[in-house]
Amino acid sequence: MNCGFVALIGRPNVGKSTLMNHLLKQKISITSRKPQTTRHRILGINTTDAGQAIYMDTPGMHNSEKRALNRYLNRTAETTLLGVDVIVWLIDGLSWHEYDEVIFKKLEQAGLPVILAVNKVDKVADKEAILTFFNDAQHRFPFKHLVPISALKRTNLDQLESLIMALLPERDLIYPEDQVTDRSERFLTAEIVREKLTRRLGDELPYALTVEIERYEEKPGITKIYAIIWVERLTQKNIVIGKDGEMLKKVGTDARLDIEKLLGQKVYLQLWVKVKKGWSDSERVLQSLGFND
Repeated sequence: MNCGFVALIGRPNVGKSTLMNHLLKQKISITSRKPQTTRHRILGINTTDAGQAIYMDTPGMHNSEKRALNRYLNRTAETTLLGVDVIVWLIDGLSWHEYDEVIFKKLEQAGLPVILAVNKVDKVADKEAILTFFNDAQHRFPFKHLVPISALKRTNLDQLESLIMALLPERDLIYPEDQVTDRSERFLTAEIVREKLTRRLGDELPYALTVEIERYEEKPGITKIYAIIWVERLTQKNIVIGKDGEMLKKVGTDARLDIEKLLGQKVYLQLWVKVKKGWSDSERVLQSLGFND
């Protein structure tokens, strides 16, 4: 069977997590419209009759490395290219951006088969412009395939999946057929809470915000989860809690419902908001909070 690792790379907010979730036909990576929602390398394992594709969702590559968290995100995205078999470079729109030139150089260094997938083509009115863009792309880099897709609407995803599988090497399956991710339920729970914060707060969301599961207790018929939302300033804490605690209650309700779907049983979820000044610019604190891919 064909089996191997597939890196999903691209700028922030181009739809990598949405693409992986739809390829797997279930939600593994959290999504939002806010850039850099994905902070960790997450494996999504899709086993079919044709083989096993192990997708690696990565943080979006970007220019800023001012803070330790920014450097961690870039480092995680770049190291994902080591040891994979195929790269899918996801972009949206029909124009190149400044950081795309950096990605071109990294792809040349990797020396791996690359598929260029242009996302959100359903929003492109002039379909001939897609062919013009693909022609320009093929002159810039020897892509194995160029595919127009819409991850959200599943346009051409079957074609993309077939092209990926054909490029993977022949080998025995690496993961059991029924495994869909390498991440624990504890990790996925923290990610769900962070997703709900991202969606509820929108532009008000402090970038320097993360979620830590302090206690995770599995009991017959119920799982009890106690989580800390870390921010850097008191003003940020007030934003997350909201007036009379309403924002935190809404986030907790949203997260609990999704976690119950994930675990298949009732969940008790308790959230606290605490301040840890400068956590996003400290390598040591980042490691203590689980940023150690």
